[in-house]
Amino acid sequence: MHITKDTCRQLSDLDIIRRAMEEVDYFSCLYERYEARLLRYIKRMGALTEEEAQDVLQEAFIKVWKNLHAFDQNLKLSSWLYRIVHNQAVSCLRKKQSFGKDQTAGFNEGLLAHIPDGGPGEESPEALEEKDQHIHALLNQLPLPYKEVMVLKFLEDMSYEEISDVLKIPEGTVATRINRAKKALRKLSGQTTV
Repeated sequence: MHITKDTCRQLSDLDIIRRAMEEVDYFSCLYERYEARLLRYIKRMGALTEEEAQDVLQEAFIKVWKNLHAFDQNLKLSSWLYRIVHNQAVSCLRKKQSFGKDQTAGFNEGLLAHIPDGGPGEESPEALEEKDQHIHALLNQLPLPYKEVMVLKFLEDMSYEEISDVLKIPEGTVATRINRAKKALRKLSGQTTV
C-alpha cells in the first residue's frame, strides 16, 4: 500500500503507531511528522555535523521501530520520541567529546544576554535564529545535565512535565537544573544577574 502525506496528516500519533504495527509503511508517517523537529533538537544538543546528526536520527528511529510495541499509549508520543533521540544524541556526544577533552572555547559575555528568563516570546524568524546561535554557543560551555534541560525548555519550548518525561527525572529536578544552569552561565560571564 502506498501511504501519502495527506493520509499521514489525517492520522493521530496513536493511529499511526497502531497502523505501523500492522503495516510497516505507516511508520513513514511517524518519521515524516517528527524528522525535522528531532533533527533540529539533535543539532541543538551539540556540535555535530549534518552527517552525524542524520546518523543519530537514523539510529534513534531504528530504536523507535524496534520498541514501537512497547510504547505506552497513555503517554505523549513526542516525549517518548524525544527521550529516545536524546539518549542517542547524548551517547554520540559523549563518544565525540572523549576525543577532544583538552579543547576549550573562550566565553563571549555578550551572548549571555540572549538567554531568556521565561519561555520563547514572539519574535521574527531571523531574530530567533540569531538567538538560537548565541544560545547554542553558550550552552556548549555547560555540563550536559544543564545543557539538556536548557535546550528542551528554551529551544524546544517544552514544559517541565515534558522535560521530566524526556529525561526521566522529577519536575523538581528539572527546575533545579534550569536554575543551576542559569547560575553557571552567570558565573561563566562573571555577572551576578541575568
